[in-house]
Amino acid sequence: MEKKIAILGAGESGVGAALLAKQKGYAVWVSDKGNIDTQRKEILNREMIPFEEGMHSEIEILSCSEIIKSPGISDKAPIVKAARERNIPVIDELEFAYRFSKGKVIAITGTNGKTTTTLLTYHLLKKGGVDVGLGGNVGQSWAGQLVQKDHEWWVLETSSFQIDGFREMKPAIGILTNITPDHLDRYDYAMEKYVASKISLFRNMDESGAAIYFLDDQYIPDGLKKVTLKAKTFPVSIQTQIQPGGYFDGNSIHLSMPGKKIKINKEDIVLKGTHNMLNTMCATLAASIAGVPEESIRQSLKDFENAAHRMEPVAVINGVSFINDSKGTNVDATFYALSSYENPVIWIAGGVDKGNDYSVLYPEIKGKVKMLICLGVDNQKLKSAFEGRIAEIKETQNVEEAVKWGLEYGKEGDVVLLSPACASFDLFKNYEDRGEQYKSAVNRLKLLSA
Repeated sequence: MEKKIAILGAGESGVGAALLAKQKGYAVWVSDKGNIDTQRKEILNREMIPFEEGMHSEIEILSCSEIIKSPGISDKAPIVKAARERNIPVIDELEFAYRFSKGKVIAITGTNGKTTTTLLTYHLLKKGGVDVGLGGNVGQSWAGQLVQKDHEWWVLETSSFQIDGFREMKPAIGILTNITPDHLDRYDYAMEKYVASKISLFRNMDESGAAIYFLDDQYIPDGLKKVTLKAKTFPVSIQTQIQPGGYFDGNSIHLSMPGKKIKINKEDIVLKGTHNMLNTMCATLAASIAGVPEESIRQSLKDFENAAHRMEPVAVINGVSFINDSKGTNVDATFYALSSYENPVIWIAGGVDKGNDYSVLYPEIKGKVKMLICLGVDNQKLKSAFEGRIAEIKETQNVEEAVKWGLEYGKEGDVVLLSPACASFDLFKNYEDRGEQYKSAVNRLKLLSA
């Protein structure tokens, strides 16, 4: 009898899972409580996959033998609770795709740094001649790509929500960049539940696997004590030289694996800042373990281009550098961004505050941030946090004005940094929209200043 599968959410991962399930002979039902965008509806219609929008039909969904849930849908959603009460397995798209791939997986998670580390790891493998694909939280759905072809290796960015839907998924290499408080509303505001979710990336790994993690993290070492870790461990640190693993001494990264040692000067790495040395150590260890030659790694670290909206250089106008870090939507991401610069900074921040503790930034702004431009609807908390700590504070709801002030108050050698530390939904559609508007405003200003 044909196995019936329900897919909750018709975004990138949901439609990808639907296409793969159809190809593998499942009867598929796609259900989205919101509206499905036109392009995705066309795909579902073309493939003759039945779907509904604006509702979840319990009769249809609960008659299925398995459910694939979009990571954005909470475990507390009534339809998910109802499925669990009936012992219907609820899994993630990545878990489903894993069944149909013969490739080895490098799975990367962490509160900050996971996108950069994922893209860099993929870049190192691809340039090293490895047959590799990219998926998870970046780019296209893994399941959707498997409809066309498999690869020998897959580099996947995985969120805690996705990991929560893993059952059999066993990465060959797992990377945990760091853990800081985020998304706690999904974890009953209990930090230990969020930590356990991240750590469970390593849960199914055996002695043949490699677990790479940030040793100096506030939460990871304690979290690891609560689980049995079978994989070989490769900690990375800026405090302790550890073997095997990675260490950054302030000038060079030192990598140690069984039978192999690599030293790379920070000047030979295109990414800048201590946090990016940690990301580089994680990615380089993974690539090396996957068999990429050292010489290829060295070359690839020089020509890597990071994701848009993450520490992205936009333009230099009259000697003032404009940087787009719109993806920096929490305090820790902004801390890393600020710590990447020794030059004076004009900092553009603000948006929807996620319960931020701005005091974390005090050591980093001292003597460095000469001006704060608040770009948001409600800037009161941000202003209060930095009054008396930053000499000049201005506020606006207009990105053009923020950029203009950056140039007006900036001197040659200064950096104008958009790193909001907040979500974007008050003035913008999302962080990409905020970043694109910032870049457009900077480029317009460059034309006017020419």
